[in-house]
Amino acid sequence: MATTSLLSSGSPLGHAPVVAEVVRNGLVESVHHGVVALTDPHGTVSLGIGPVDAPILPRSSLKPLQALAMLRAGAPLEGELLALACASHSGERLHLDGARAILASVGLDESALQNTPDLPYDQGERSSWLRDGHTPTSVAQNCSGKHAGMLAACVAAGWDTATYRDPGHPLQRLVVEVVEELTGESVAATTVDGCGAPALAVSSVGLARAFGALAAADPGTDAGRVADAMRAHPRHLGGTGRDVTELVTAVPGLIAKDGAESVYAVGLADGRGLSVKITDGGDRARVVVATAVLRGAGVGVANPEIARVLDALDARAVVRGHGEPVGAVRALVDPGAP
Repeated sequence: MATTSLLSSGSPLGHAPVVAEVVRNGLVESVHHGVVALTDPHGTVSLGIGPVDAPILPRSSLKPLQALAMLRAGAPLEGELLALACASHSGERLHLDGARAILASVGLDESALQNTPDLPYDQGERSSWLRDGHTPTSVAQNCSGKHAGMLAACVAAGWDTATYRDPGHPLQRLVVEVVEELTGESVAATTVDGCGAPALAVSSVGLARAFGALAAADPGTDAGRVADAMRAHPRHLGGTGRDVTELVTAVPGLIAKDGAESVYAVGLADGRGLSVKITDGGDRARVVVATAVLRGAGVGVANPEIARVLDALDARAVVRGHGEPVGAVRALVDPGAP
């Protein structure tokens, strides 16, 4: 009988440990490997699971840092529109109207957007969009707030708007500076994100460190403005029923941002940061792992309402048989591990 040899992944992510299991009627059916980094207020690793120094693509989890670069370039973003610049939004009316408002504030309209045309992210909004006869557009795509903010920054700084996605553009070079400043490390690689903007690779530790720094930033700074906007306008950050929206709403001082390929980043008001990367790219385990680490960090321990929200977020990862709950996705991380 012929045999086939398997090649191991050349990436350290290929050796990440199991961080969650999928249990059906008491039987482990599947497992998810991942990388988890929790940093203290000084940016030092207090919990590291897997290759936390290996580069990952945070994808949309980097949007708050990109928004900080927009502010430093002079973008006129405040309140809900600043939160929208950080968003992977659901495509609700408030999101689309907000993206258009950002553009109008600098004399542009949605024809200036260069993000990939798509339908609204939320399934209900997508169905309504199609029933109304609409086709995929850039403003409906979940990154339109970020791209509108980038264009606003270019207008404010006097930079070319036609090439704003180019990695060599002054705005994108400024984004790299901000990312390296907050993560405390050099960008390991630059690729193209799903929306067409540059995607930057940093480590899981760097991502956690950056979110801790944002969450603890002085309100009078640009970083503090980004964090405060995320906290004050969580529905603009995600959308109705989105886990990131509910987590930010429930926990005072917390900021959070989800990213494609199963990335989750959280910052706590005391400066601690958390990043989760599920290495198979599937989303069902990332929130369960994140909430387990947050509980271990003391979040919700003395507050029944916060604990209820964390439990409700976990419950979304239910395993069903014939339409009935028969199991769950269960985190295997030990928040007390060195």
